[in-house]
Amino acid sequence: MASRYDLIIVGTGFAGAFFLMRYLERAPATARVLVLERGARDPKPWQLEHRRSSSIDPAQVFHNKTPEKVWFTSPGFGGNSKCWMAGATRMMPGDFQLRTRYGVGIDWPMTYDDLEAHYCTAEQVMLISGPADSPMPRSKPFPLPPHRFSDPDALLKRHFPDGWYQMATARASVPTPTRGVCCATGYCELCPVDAKFTVQNGLAFIYEDPRVTLQLNSEVDGVVTAGGMAAGVSYRQDGRQQQADAELVVLGASAMFNPHIMLRSGMTHALLGKRLHEQLPIDVVLDLKGVKSYNGSTILTGLGYLFYEGEHRRDHAACMIETRNSPFGYFMGALRSEEGRWNERMIIRFLFDDLPRDDNTVTVSRDDPRMAEAYFAGYSDYAERGASLVPKMIDKLAEALPIERVVDSLRGQTSAHIQGTVVMGNDPATSIVDRHLIHHQYRNLLVLGASAFPTASPAYPSVTISALSLWAADHLFGAKA
Repeated sequence: MASRYDLIIVGTGFAGAFFLMRYLERAPATARVLVLERGARDPKPWQLEHRRSSSIDPAQVFHNKTPEKVWFTSPGFGGNSKCWMAGATRMMPGDFQLRTRYGVGIDWPMTYDDLEAHYCTAEQVMLISGPADSPMPRSKPFPLPPHRFSDPDALLKRHFPDGWYQMATARASVPTPTRGVCCATGYCELCPVDAKFTVQNGLAFIYEDPRVTLQLNSEVDGVVTAGGMAAGVSYRQDGRQQQADAELVVLGASAMFNPHIMLRSGMTHALLGKRLHEQLPIDVVLDLKGVKSYNGSTILTGLGYLFYEGEHRRDHAACMIETRNSPFGYFMGALRSEEGRWNERMIIRFLFDDLPRDDNTVTVSRDDPRMAEAYFAGYSDYAERGASLVPKMIDKLAEALPIERVVDSLRGQTSAHIQGTVVMGNDPATSIVDRHLIHHQYRNLLVLGASAFPTASPAYPSVTISALSLWAADHLFGAKA
């Protein structure tokens, strides 16, 4: 006989953790919650010893049919919070209303104002460091003070005061109760001093709640449905097939694995598994004359919004620029060879939003149904038109920076932000989940995370993922009094 729960959550990353946090704040002492995680706990000492964030190789869980396009994921307790670079930007207001404001793409089924309070909550839980000024409206300041600019960032801020900002990041700038200060080594995937927020160091306590049963090494292969409702999930643990039933089922297994589970469950929709996407990244290395780089206080120090919002979005993709504060791990030749000038070189990344394409897909592998299969046909013409303007954008930055030459400019293989595949919207004909992440057909099934993103904003997605989980939980269980 299947075990019975009030709530089953699949996944322990940002989406599942923030939903569970809010649920436990509202739930009675008698509530029973089952959380299923495909991977192991992989604690920080294990990660550092083995020099990787997960004991599961991504090649064990999905096939990449277009390997030139990399999709980055880290199965296990805490999900991608274990390995993220901790960039923690909000989306801009215009990102939610591309169709209404600029006549392109589609609108999200909520606005920036709808999520603003939830952004504040997510930032407080993560103890995000950020500046006093901001390119978007904010009702509360960042919880922690900002990290120190690099010298090139300081020049850009002086010349573009309303277009350049200190990085919003979940890497601590001052000590917190559970995290030390960022050591700026540039080895951020694993963070040797545990300065960045992860589910392991920031929300592990919710899984110790007596109402919660956490089962690791539990691979969910389907949502069980009956009578037009989600009845529970089937999963494998220690080689044994099992089933658990629940009043409410929540999928928070990422944009790669949410559609895979749904397709294996026999769910159908014209868009299910389609519109896989992320931002288009262009990496540029610049030589500077007499200006030293790599002297900020964390791995990513600056954010440029010069080419983000505006009427240009009618014609081509918006762009957010990040400045990198470490020459290690990204580029060969990130340091100059001239004596005394080794760090007169700057690495920047241009991130362009994308309008998702139906031919970018996640499906069930025919060779092994337990594997997801990703295929990427390419970015939209809209994103490509934006990326073609990078040389002109560099010319603009040259108003503030003494650029001697462009050393290198190349397309990144990934921005490490898997999105789309279970799109949200108001119309069941053109979306799979509604504005509160509830499945249009199975009304006790939620599908959380970046899989619901209708478009790819230039912003990093993790804070938006977390805010959407809070938004969905508040809709179901009521906002705090």
